Amino acid sequence: MAASDEGYQHIEHGFDPVFDQHSRVLVLGSFPSVLSRANAFYYGNPQNRFWRVMAACLGVPVPPNEGDPLVGGEPATLDASIAAKRSMLLNGGVALWDVIESCDIKGSSDASIKNVVPAYIERITGAAPIERVVCNGGTAGRLYKRCLQERTGLSAVVLPSTSPANAAWRLERLVERWREAVDWTAR
Repeated sequence: MAASDEGYQHIEHGFDPVFDQHSRVLVLGSFPSVLSRANAFYYGNPQNRFWRVMAACLGVPVPPNEGDPLVGGEPATLDASIAAKRSMLLNGGVALWDVIESCDIKGSSDASIKNVVPAYIERITGAAPIERVVCNGGTAGRLYKRCLQERTGLSAVVLPSTSPANAAWRLERLVERWREAVDWTAR
């Protein structure tokens, strides 16, 4: 491996998109973080604000993370957390996936991504009546436009990233921007 390739790993996405025949809005991230890959589900870093933003946009309670107390006081298992998050999205008509199927990446750094293989987006667009595409952050937006937009025929709304690395955007401001960009009541 060349010196400039130190720290890079070639990673396959590793888990399925969330969608069903009622999904009308497709939210795309770039590629799963280290924590998301370990959990085999989206936005696994509890500091990522994605689940809080989506719950606010959909007008529902925030689904629990693994270890959060449930109604009876028992901590949520990883499976229960994933099921609650999946249910929230599907009940809201939202599909979730990433733009990248595989790539070379250092840790969780979007800035390090190279050698991108785009996702087979038709897996969702061929099965669900997707009306709009929303990209979570600039990397997802750039890659969608370059690799997938022509295949879907839908332009994307690129929204500020919910990543904790995007500290310039407070939660309230993120929610406001995400709500204003997408007509969530149209679901």
